[in-house]
Amino acid sequence: MLDDVLAPGLALVVCGSAAGAKSAALGHYYAGPGNRFWCTLHLVGLTPRQLEPTEAPLLLHYGIGLTDLVKRQAGSDAAIRFDDPDAERLRATILRYAPRVLCFNGLRAAREFLGRPGVSYGRQDERIGATALFVAPSTLRFPPK
Repeated sequence: MLDDVLAPGLALVVCGSAAGAKSAALGHYYAGPGNRFWCTLHLVGLTPRQLEPTEAPLLLHYGIGLTDLVKRQAGSDAAIRFDDPDAERLRATILRYAPRVLCFNGLRAAREFLGRPGVSYGRQDERIGATALFVAPSTLRFPPK
C-alpha cells in the first residue's frame, strides 16, 4: 500500500504490520488520529521535533526508515491476512538495505514475521544478516496520552 521509506545503511527501520486504513487512504505512514508514532519518535529523542506523517521522507536524514510486513492490504491487524511471501519480501528488503536494527512496531508484525507466538518486547535472538531485531510496543497504545 505505502512505498517504503528506505536507504542503504540506516540505523533503524521501523516495521508495522500493514498500513492502517487512514494511512492508506491518505498515502502516509502512521496518519491515523490515534497513532502516537510521530510523537513517540520525538519523545524518545529520535527526531528533533515531532514530524507530521507527510514528512516521512525526512526520517532518512535521521537514519530511520519505514516499511510494513504486509504491503498489499490495509486495515487493522485483525483485518489483515498474513502470508509467507510477506515475510520473505521483508527479509529480502532488510538484507538489501542492511539497517543496524529492524524494530517491529507491535507484537503482531513480529510474531507473524518470526513465525512463533512467544515473541516478547525487546531485542530478539534472531537476526537478518547483520541486522538486529527488536520489538517495541505498538504506537497505537504507547506512550499513554
